[in-house]
Amino acid sequence: MRKLIASNIASMDGFFAGPQKEIDWFHVDAEFEEYSRQMLEDAGGLLFGAVTYQLMADFWPSSKDVIAGKMNSLGKFVASSTLNEVSWNNSHILKGDIQKEVTRLKSLPGKDLVLLGSARLASFLLQKNLIDEYRVILQPIILGTGSPLFPNVAQRLPLKLTSTRVFQSGGVRLSYQLA
Repeated sequence: MRKLIASNIASMDGFFAGPQKEIDWFHVDAEFEEYSRQMLEDAGGLLFGAVTYQLMADFWPSSKDVIAGKMNSLGKFVASSTLNEVSWNNSHILKGDIQKEVTRLKSLPGKDLVLLGSARLASFLLQKNLIDEYRVILQPIILGTGSPLFPNVAQRLPLKLTSTRVFQSGGVRLSYQLA
């Protein structure tokens, strides 16, 4: 059974985007690009919510970034009740019972799935105990306001720290599992 790994970037005060949905505060350097490249090499597919999917689909197909090839070639699964079609290479819409669809994807053979961004979807799946590992990359910045990393979480979810990584930029990746 494949694992589902949720990966997100957050400010020190728990936001994944600023008040205008800006993400220009993410620190991306060669070390972070290598981390991202390795994460994608280990991935068997990507999972997105509709909003994050649209942002990614608008950027990656024409990007010359070092990881664009992998982003464009991996299978992409979009949990959406609003999208009727997707055009980014190897993309598929998941409709209906998202919990059931993600459980089905996890049961298929292959490398692990990675959920990028998509905070609302990640929060939903975390509460349904479908996320096997949650990676939060804390950036050395306080935004004060913005979009929270864990919206709509209705109960406490005790976590267990499984690993850490410190980037030269001052960012820290924290990996957790449900306790």
